[in-house]
Amino acid sequence: EYATKKEKGLVDKVFVTGCLSERYRPDLEREIPNIDHYFGTTELPLLLKALGADYKHELVGERLTTTPKNYAYLKISEGCDRPCSFCAIPLMRGKHISTPIEKLVVEATKLAKNGVKELILIAQDLTYYGLDIYKKRNLAELLENLVKVEGIEWIRLHYAFPSGFPMEVLDLMKRESKICNYIDIPLQHISDSVLKSMKRGTTYEKTTNLLKEFRKAVPEMAIRTTLIVGYPGETEEDFEILKNWVKEMRFERLGCFTYSHEENTTAYTLIDDVAEEVKQARSMEIMEIQAQISWELNQEKIGKTFRCVIDRKEGQYFVGRTEFDSPDVDNEVLVDATLYYLKMGEFVDLKIVDATEFDLYAVPTV
Repeated sequence: EYATKKEKGLVDKVFVTGCLSERYRPDLEREIPNIDHYFGTTELPLLLKALGADYKHELVGERLTTTPKNYAYLKISEGCDRPCSFCAIPLMRGKHISTPIEKLVVEATKLAKNGVKELILIAQDLTYYGLDIYKKRNLAELLENLVKVEGIEWIRLHYAFPSGFPMEVLDLMKRESKICNYIDIPLQHISDSVLKSMKRGTTYEKTTNLLKEFRKAVPEMAIRTTLIVGYPGETEEDFEILKNWVKEMRFERLGCFTYSHEENTTAYTLIDDVAEEVKQARSMEIMEIQAQISWELNQEKIGKTFRCVIDRKEGQYFVGRTEFDSPDVDNEVLVDATLYYLKMGEFVDLKIVDATEFDLYAVPTV
């Protein structure tokens, strides 16, 4: 569209940047040659130079948040050094680059001043944070600094990697009330043969033991994971192992995706030999198992009171979350707006009076 506008003289120059440009630059240059320049995901200095701007060092500027005012995502690193066979992220995002603690604290402080109360820490790999710039896994030290930011009430962890997880984070989670008893740790599969082909660097035994350590250290922790079914070579036996393990682990939150053949990944050299209908059936079966687990866990919450944050009003309900739930992907707590009035962004104590697989119904305690 903008290339056409340039041809008509409506725009002067057109630059393209981001994941698509990073991964498919030669193809794009051939297909759309009248673009002035293509930039990758780490070429901000070159982009600024092309625009005629001086670049000395990165500054933490004002952010335009697109989430509700009370929470924001804080990206603590870019890229990934893991060799997972199915994943194209390293091809698009490059090697792991941690953002220094001091920069993240500055950004968190700015967000808090703008009304953000919940920080959702994200990265392609939280576990690796700090190894490149501090020569050690430094997630715990980052958290120790972020909990000191005035105005922040919850800090949530998304996208940890099982291998090498810094266990001191669990001790900190127990001590610091601001750190939610919640972790998102995508595990992908559990059959040893599939894990080996995926190049995950872990095993059934190691992963299971890690989860047991999580439960022992922080018994009330909600663990979210994601799984992939239909990976090349996944047999019925592999799938049965995965199903039985999901039943045993009883994850609080779980998502399941079907394998997608990504160009230029290691797995792309394998034969995509699991039929699409089999992939879909396996995914549905996993999610049916999880729906039952979620229903049972939610029934246990009835009669209990939880501190919740109110995100929005939707229809006849105020919609909130407990510390065990991340926005958009987890349970929501619904309060009848025809009976009660709640303010967006406020923290309130809510008593659960009913529950389904993925929703909790509640009333304020005062």
